[in-house]
Amino acid sequence: MLLAGVGFLLPYNSFITDVDYLHHKFPGYIFALGPLIFIGICDIWLELFTFKQSYAINLFAVGVVAFGCTVQQSSFYGYTGMLPKRYTQGVMTGESTAGVIISLSRIFTKLLLPDEKESTIIFFLISISLELMCFVLHLLVRRTRFVQYYTKQALLKDSCRNNTEPSFHYKVHHGTNEEDENRCPSAENSMELQSDLTIRGTYIRFDVPEHKGKRSWPNIKDMMFHRYLVLRVIWAYMLSISVTYFITLCLFPGLESEIRNCTMGEWLPILIMAIFNLSDFVGKILAAVPYEWRGIKLLICSSMRVVFIPLFIMCVYPSGKPTFGHPAWPCIFSLLMGITNGYFGSVPMILASGLVVPEQRELAG
Repeated sequence: MLLAGVGFLLPYNSFITDVDYLHHKFPGYIFALGPLIFIGICDIWLELFTFKQSYAINLFAVGVVAFGCTVQQSSFYGYTGMLPKRYTQGVMTGESTAGVIISLSRIFTKLLLPDEKESTIIFFLISISLELMCFVLHLLVRRTRFVQYYTKQALLKDSCRNNTEPSFHYKVHHGTNEEDENRCPSAENSMELQSDLTIRGTYIRFDVPEHKGKRSWPNIKDMMFHRYLVLRVIWAYMLSISVTYFITLCLFPGLESEIRNCTMGEWLPILIMAIFNLSDFVGKILAAVPYEWRGIKLLICSSMRVVFIPLFIMCVYPSGKPTFGHPAWPCIFSLLMGITNGYFGSVPMILASGLVVPEQRELAG
């Protein structure tokens, strides 16, 4: 799950960390995403395109990768929603791990290879190799007994709800606050199961109505209704994540990549991004510390991060002599923003899946 998070954010981090090369090739423009293999080989290595063609191709690549990354990211969160909730935290930690690996890769390639083109080609080759490794390992992990057990459990519960053949349906009622479970037992072991559960202070209803409808693809109305039910439960957690990433994306990588210093030159944006990725990684590790957050409290704390916007603006304004002109200031702000981004971006995702019934965890993810 850690490498799953690495895989779907590695292309994104590769391009935003390569900000020095993009500034050199496209003065005044900032790129965020791009398909690694095509851009790395055809544009950076072979230089097959003119300036305008290269710019247009990069813009198109941004759209393609952004769409693919969004679909893949949401799919992974839904997939890990069927697993124990600590694995959701593993995927989110993998996102930060991708940033740390790519930042270190760019720093070392730039230090060891003075030629900007050569260092960028090696940098992209490393990124491509890591991406292929994540892809292969993902295929292997899907076949493990652990993952197959939990995914089959989710499919089994779904088949129980939609089973149209005659069967003994019952509902288990616990004396504690445990979750109710719907199962489809066979006739020969139903009495044995009833006596076993009675000993533990649990009773069973065998008169639960059975679903008689035919199984079919859900229509748009049903899909929206199910999402509305989940939204009513976890809306505060959803808003908390949205506010957290909205504030971060207002500053990273766009504004951070434009911070300049006469002494450090192009090294300052690379250093700031490396600090952010490393502190974001630490924040997501801290999210594993058990603490019961309420949704409203999370939303308030996430909204307080808006203070970073004026602080970073003062690192570039007034132009030529900004208020926080020393390079230490953006590094400190990036450190604090990274820790809070990692923490408040992970905790709502981890807690939200535990607030809904198991059948809705994939949808909540």
